[in-house]
Amino acid sequence: MAPPMSGPVIVARADHPISRTSIDPDALKVLTRLNDAHYTAYLVGGSVRDLLLGRRPKDFDVGTSAHPYQIKKLFRNCWIIGRRFRLAHVKFGDKAIEVATFRQHIPVADPDSAAADAAADGEMREAPEVTTAADDVANKDLLIHRDNTFGTPEEDAFRRDFTINALFYDIADQSIIDYVGGLQDIEARVIRSIGDPNARFQEDPVRMLRAVVLGARLDFTLDPPVVEAIAAHRHRLAQAAPARLIEEYYKILRSGYAEKTFLALAEHKLLEPMTPELQQHAHDEGFLDALDALDSYRQRFESAPPTLSNPILLGTMVVPLGLMPSRQRPGADEHADGDDELDQE
Repeated sequence: MAPPMSGPVIVARADHPISRTSIDPDALKVLTRLNDAHYTAYLVGGSVRDLLLGRRPKDFDVGTSAHPYQIKKLFRNCWIIGRRFRLAHVKFGDKAIEVATFRQHIPVADPDSAAADAAADGEMREAPEVTTAADDVANKDLLIHRDNTFGTPEEDAFRRDFTINALFYDIADQSIIDYVGGLQDIEARVIRSIGDPNARFQEDPVRMLRAVVLGARLDFTLDPPVVEAIAAHRHRLAQAAPARLIEEYYKILRSGYAEKTFLALAEHKLLEPMTPELQQHAHDEGFLDALDALDSYRQRFESAPPTLSNPILLGTMVVPLGLMPSRQRPGADEHADGDDELDQE
C-alpha cells in the first residue's frame, strides 16, 4: 500500500527534470487556458511518470477543478464523452487532449451524489448510472459501477490505481505534486497500489492486467502485496467486458514490449481467465517469435504506425496458435513450473 503522508510532497521546478518544452504544445494550451480562467489544472498520471523517467509519453492527460461543461464553454473544439466516467476531449486535428475533472473515490455509490453531479454540470441530460449499497451487498463485489463524483486534487490522487500514476505537474509554477509516495516508488522502480490492492483489484479487475503491463514495459518490480492480490483475484478478470480486454491486448501489441509483457502475464496466470489458449501456449516458439518480430518492427517508430492495424495485431496472436510447433524455447518448462510459486507467496 502507499505509505501514509501528512501532506503532499511538492518538488520545485529547479529540483526535477521536467521542462515545459517536453510537454505537448496542445496540452500546454489546454492547461494555460484553464489556469487563465482561474481553474486548477495539472498534467496528470502516466505522462508525468514517463517524463520523469525520460520517456516520451503516449498521451498528455489533464486533471482540473473545472466540471465537464465548464471545460466545454472554454473550448469550442471540445466534446463530452462517457457515462460512467464523464470526460472532455479537446480536439486538435486528429489528436485529442483528455481533460478530466478531479474525482473522489466512492466505494459504494450514493444516488444523491449522482444527482449532485448532474446538477453541478447543469447541461447534463442524464445522470450517470448508479447502484445502491443494497445492490453492492447483493452482488458481493466491489466493482465500480460509476465514477463521476467530483473531488479535490488530493482525493483524485488517492482514487488512482498505482502510486507512480498519481503524480501531478502544476503548470502554474512548474512544480510536481505527490500525495501518495509516487516519487519514491519511481526511484525504487516498484509498482505499488494506492490502498489495499485486494480492494482495488475487486473494484476494477483490469488493474491487475495494467500492473503487470506497467512492470514489464518500465522494467519495474511488483510490490509483494500486489503480487499476492493478483494471485487471489485473477479469476475476476472474467468479469471485465471482452471489448475492454481486447483493447488492452491491442495496446500491449502496439507497445513494442509485447513479448516481454505476454510472458509476464503468463507468469502471473492472468491470461487464463481471458484467453486460456494463450496461457497454455505462452512459451511456444512460434508465438514468441511472432511477438519478437512485431516488437522489432514497432521499435523502429516513435509511435505505433498505422500499419499495425487491429487485424494485423490480432493475427499476430491467432495465427501462431493454429501453427503451433511442439518445441519450446529453452527454459519454458521452468517458467511453467515456476508459476506455482506465485500461489505460495
